[in-house]
Amino acid sequence: MKRVLLLLVLFLAGFCHHTAAQTHHLYVAAESEDKVYQLAFDARSGEGDIRDSIAVGQFPTENEGPHGINVGIEGDYWFLSLAHGNPYGWLYKFTTGGNKFVSRTELGMFPASMEMSKVTGLLYVVNFNLHGDMEPGTVSVVDPRAMTVVSEITTGIMPHGSRMSEDGRYQYHVSMMTDELIEINASALKISRRLSVAPEESASASSAANPPGKTEAIAQPTWVDPHPTQGLVYVANNKSNEIVEVDTQRWEVSRRYNTGKAPYNLEISHDGQWLVASYKGEGATGIWNLQSGKEVARITNSRRIPHGVAIAPDSRYAFISVEGIGGEAGSVDVIDLQALQRVEVIEVGKQAGGIVYWKTTY
Repeated sequence: MKRVLLLLVLFLAGFCHHTAAQTHHLYVAAESEDKVYQLAFDARSGEGDIRDSIAVGQFPTENEGPHGINVGIEGDYWFLSLAHGNPYGWLYKFTTGGNKFVSRTELGMFPASMEMSKVTGLLYVVNFNLHGDMEPGTVSVVDPRAMTVVSEITTGIMPHGSRMSEDGRYQYHVSMMTDELIEINASALKISRRLSVAPEESASASSAANPPGKTEAIAQPTWVDPHPTQGLVYVANNKSNEIVEVDTQRWEVSRRYNTGKAPYNLEISHDGQWLVASYKGEGATGIWNLQSGKEVARITNSRRIPHGVAIAPDSRYAFISVEGIGGEAGSVDVIDLQALQRVEVIEVGKQAGGIVYWKTTY
């Protein structure tokens, strides 16, 4: 018995040491700098730093606005949307680590967030169309090897928050100006379902106040993330100050969470325990326990406008990109999800936005 206990103690000690020795690597885009930063956070020392600063875009005298960023499934490349085009934006491809430019391809108007399917190997990029007319946007489906667009899927007005189901079969995004969650069948390359995520009472009042054919967005959803193990999808309703949980089997809203002001981005931890949301109108990050359905912490950010969320694969740390205001520099806040507190701030360029976790080293 004593031997068993000793082995257990040694195992736990080794596990804790292993976890503490981790270094977390990320990329974050600074939209007003036309730069992407490769970052590292050493969990043992509790310190973060910039490992590389990559200038992006083709026109040094113009701000091209790097916005959405993601790493390919195999981790060899990272992809970046440059939103400000004439009039169309671009998708760029770089090697990870070495950060060498590989190629680029033209997309739609104001391409934003993106993610790759494990099933098709294709990249799905929403075109937000921020500066265009209020008309349906598109999802560009890109072959990341050839860097060519293989399909354009017409969707709602101002689509955002492109995220894949864990099995890679479905892409989810939101239509900001039509208050919809939209599901795309990744293999069929077409929309399979739509669902209103607006509060029911507010939606009824809006319909009554507006003539047929004219409706006002009352939820303005900005982000979506599927649960890693359950048939649930979570949506950030930026205008109605709530996070909506959608049951994908029944295709209906199952829970609503009242949040801080203007939730913008969110991510579910890989163990399914935590939902981390940036409250863009409050300068704070909300941490929710999904089992209890309670917000367990609301942490003030290092600057006033939090943006993106990325969570480490071990579900221990959340990384929040924070834009800053005007000429103020941006930052990345590191939040310990066990201690429920901010433990580090990494200074980066202006308007830090798109953020993605790359890898863990020991």
